[in-house]
Amino acid sequence: MSVAQTPSVPGHRAVANWLLFCAGMVFAMAIIGAITRLTESGLSITEWKPITGTIPPLNEAQWLAEFEKYKQIPEYQVLKRGMSLDEFKQIFFWEWFHRLWGRLIGVVFAVPLVWFAVKGMVTRQMLPRLVGLFLLGGLQGFIGWFMVQSGLSERTDVSHYRLALHLGMALFLYALLVQAGLDLRHPQARRHPERAGLVRLGRVSLALVAVTVIWGAFVAGLDAGLAYNSWPLMNDAFAPPEIWNLRPVWLNIFENTAMVQFIHRWLAILTAGVTVAYCWRIGQRTDVPAVAKRAALWLMLGIGGQVVLGITTLLHAVPVALGAAHQGGALIVITLLIRSLHTLRRHADDRHV
Repeated sequence: MSVAQTPSVPGHRAVANWLLFCAGMVFAMAIIGAITRLTESGLSITEWKPITGTIPPLNEAQWLAEFEKYKQIPEYQVLKRGMSLDEFKQIFFWEWFHRLWGRLIGVVFAVPLVWFAVKGMVTRQMLPRLVGLFLLGGLQGFIGWFMVQSGLSERTDVSHYRLALHLGMALFLYALLVQAGLDLRHPQARRHPERAGLVRLGRVSLALVAVTVIWGAFVAGLDAGLAYNSWPLMNDAFAPPEIWNLRPVWLNIFENTAMVQFIHRWLAILTAGVTVAYCWRIGQRTDVPAVAKRAALWLMLGIGGQVVLGITTLLHAVPVALGAAHQGGALIVITLLIRSLHTLRRHADDRHV
């Protein structure tokens, strides 16, 4: 039984608002994570200490000890040799803050969950789903450390596959939180068979967004955004010949900088086209509520803005601010798509947000 189908209980709106607040924290986490990656801060903390790691170094001796640990990994030895302690403190901050924010999300989720359960504000049908969300959050913390480990011994950066897994899980968790919150805010929403075609197209759009984001993580992990900083051509070619350089040929799809950027570019355009078609079809229908048409309009603006932002980020060789904004834009598009799909389950005369 889905959250939307569970019986309404006192305080269900408070539970919905809490879930959406947690989603907002995950959104912020993704932005912090993008800044951490773009400032090359992710390997500055070489140990995973879930409890004691909450407290940063408090004196010079502790800072020097952390700096000495960083000096032992390939990133420092190959790329950052000669870095000053003050420079190390700057990158340490972003990784520490990223991990701290993750811990805060866990606390903000777990403590109210216990409170709501004790007060009878969640039903027995809802509780397993909420506990499952908490466990997924814990798994995401482990995946984050799994990603960091890949850059501590033989590499000067983290595996782009593990980076994609980490980002993908964050977006999956975010989407589940948003969906659960919306379901609880509108428990009367139900499926309308006559809108099944629209729902399918919307889900295709959502799937395409997810795949585009994964290839965006590949672009980030391979630093592919620092090359071919022109649009629509890549160094005066639609598809530069080096996209086929690797052997076996299929490896180019996942590990060739040129090919990975090429795929991300045109996946984004395909995704935008399908999403705009979905929005246009909603606008042509007379059996959908006004709120669904407004949601489709916002979605169309959001996907267009994300494409423009992506191209601008590429043309400027991925500065930190634009790179972080582009990652945030992906979450905004996901939010708008989920909300659009949710509004298709409303009654035709439902004008409430």
